[in-house]
Amino acid sequence: MAPPEAPANRPMGREPGSAPAVSVCATGRLALETLRKRPDFLRAASARRQSTPGFLLQARKRAETEAAQAQAVRVGFTCSKKVGNAVARNRAKRRLRALAREVLPLGARPGWDYVLVGRAGATAERDFAAMVADLTRVLAQLHGDAK
Repeated sequence: MAPPEAPANRPMGREPGSAPAVSVCATGRLALETLRKRPDFLRAASARRQSTPGFLLQARKRAETEAAQAQAVRVGFTCSKKVGNAVARNRAKRRLRALAREVLPLGARPGWDYVLVGRAGATAERDFAAMVADLTRVLAQLHGDAK
């Protein structure tokens, strides 16, 4: 039996008047901006570092004179060729981006830049829940919120 055809004036799978399928962030969470310029990565590399088994976190508080918005949280991702070929590096960066989207809006501080650096043989294989716990812990240590 063939499925009924949708009328031409509405998308397949949606009922009239229903909300579109979009992702909405919860209120009270910080929006993340992505670092793209080399000088931003270099400034973060010369600041604080926190190491975990799955990645390295570099973080720095931005000066008030910098052009970026004062209350923005900026995050960058990098994986060297030590991580592997392009496929392995891209997989590791995808995991780091997902990690940042999950943890940083709740644990990051406005006015800070964060860089997540992938580790060879660890970022792509480490359990994601363990990486979430690692990032939450190192953010607390970094900002002095450790219990």
